[in-house]
Amino acid sequence: MDRRETLTTLIGKRVSTPVAAPIKPPEDTTLAPYAGAWGFEQAAHLLRRAMFSPTLTQIKTAINKGLDATLEELLQELPLPEPPVNHYYRRDRFVAVGETWVDAPYDREDESVTYRNDSLRAWQMGLIFTEGVSIREKMTLFWHNHFAVNDIEDARYLYRYITLLRSNFLGNFRELVKEVTIDPAMLRFLNGTDNVKEAPNENYARELLELFTIGKGPFAGPGDYTNYTEQDVAEMARALTGWYENASTSGDRDKKVEAYFGLDAHDTGVKQLSHRFDNAIITNMGDQEYAHLVDIIFQKREVARFICRKLYRWFVYYKIDENIETNIIEPMAQLLIDNDYSIRPVVETLLRSEHFFHILSIGPMIKNPIDFVISLIKISEPTFSENLEYRYLSWYDYFKGAALMQMEYFFPPEVAGWKPYYQSPAFYRIWINASTLGFSMEFVDQTFYYYDDQDERVIKFDVLKFIKQLDDPYDPNKVIEGFAQILFPRPITAKQITALKEIILPGLPDYEWGVEYTDYEANPNDMQLANAIDTKLRELLSQMMKMAEFYLS
Repeated sequence: MDRRETLTTLIGKRVSTPVAAPIKPPEDTTLAPYAGAWGFEQAAHLLRRAMFSPTLTQIKTAINKGLDATLEELLQELPLPEPPVNHYYRRDRFVAVGETWVDAPYDREDESVTYRNDSLRAWQMGLIFTEGVSIREKMTLFWHNHFAVNDIEDARYLYRYITLLRSNFLGNFRELVKEVTIDPAMLRFLNGTDNVKEAPNENYARELLELFTIGKGPFAGPGDYTNYTEQDVAEMARALTGWYENASTSGDRDKKVEAYFGLDAHDTGVKQLSHRFDNAIITNMGDQEYAHLVDIIFQKREVARFICRKLYRWFVYYKIDENIETNIIEPMAQLLIDNDYSIRPVVETLLRSEHFFHILSIGPMIKNPIDFVISLIKISEPTFSENLEYRYLSWYDYFKGAALMQMEYFFPPEVAGWKPYYQSPAFYRIWINASTLGFSMEFVDQTFYYYDDQDERVIKFDVLKFIKQLDDPYDPNKVIEGFAQILFPRPITAKQITALKEIILPGLPDYEWGVEYTDYEANPNDMQLANAIDTKLRELLSQMMKMAEFYLS
């Protein structure tokens, strides 16, 4: 059973069986630059993978610009966004409504944890909605999944942390590892603040090796995992001793969130690594010892392979067989090493490659829940309320929607991140389960039916505006094909189009749609005509968004 058949069975959709998609990765392609056709399918594929839910306008612009110019736009550096603000809470004596709280202390008499966390999460979803043509938010989420932190209530830590990741979205991997190592959120999450010379805590040292840089590799013997040993974990933990973050460690919520080094807590003794790191010896280097340690780890080629496999699974597909390892991962790793661990050349080469644009690479990925909920509404080019509180509340609804589908931003469930990006053999298919399917269907219905049209806190899908983007809104077949082109990564069948057409033309000939739509277009203020078209289009789009194809990217 292929992916689409699996989704169809789980969802129980009401239209005909979708086209099959092979699951075997293409064997005859490499990282050589793509030289094939550049049209809607290719432009949409690139934008869907590199950003969240591109609009029809963005796809058409990309077609006109061409691959090179579109990639340049996707990868360009951007100024950091304005920080999140207090969007409604009037009891915060340190932060007025409309001002940012990111460096403000907490009110001792009235803890402001809840509104600041809500503000951060709403703001983050707002950034995804308004990202433009940029890979930054997709890469920020990639790094958030890679360097996972959770269970941190103080939103100041999380804002600083996500800003670090966003600032380095295509930067140097080695330097990012160094910064993450002494970031206050990571020090707090993996017990870096408890790591002192008298009692070294190995939590971060272990994850630094296993999850963040080199990976375990096959089991090689007691305490030996091919890429590192238990001796390395213990000795690296000693090298990382002495780092603290001051706000929670001191218990003083008036202090700015930042890290600092305490020499008295640092193990100044000699650290001896194993044969896996060429028996390297680390002598006392004080507050620079952690950086020297990272440099030692990055001397190993497996670090490059490890992160390139994760990039491949993020942008292309989860299955990495011997062919992909040899022809894609290994050249990516070499490119990363040749560029001193700068991520941009690797991502650019992958997204420009013939392998990325191969027909088997288009459409096999199951959207993660954040991508799913965003794609329900972003394609309509919605407007957001000018009222600050309502705007944040509307963005927060989409954060909650993704969380209900088991992807909560700022709270990956494991230190390894979200399971669909590492859990073999299911990988992306984990997103589709009995719990998430119900919520995804409900969220589709909420998008098109269950809201008060006058409520400014709701982001509305204007279907009458949406259909006007199509080249031919008068032919029901072209309407469905146009919607399918925007919603789905691959074309649907004639049988599916016929089934969907029954929604807007139940038992009627095709020309009736053209007559009805022409009447509406000639009399747009006639509410009876407008409501009739609006109702049919909402039903059509809601059913299309419940099809198996809509879950794919």
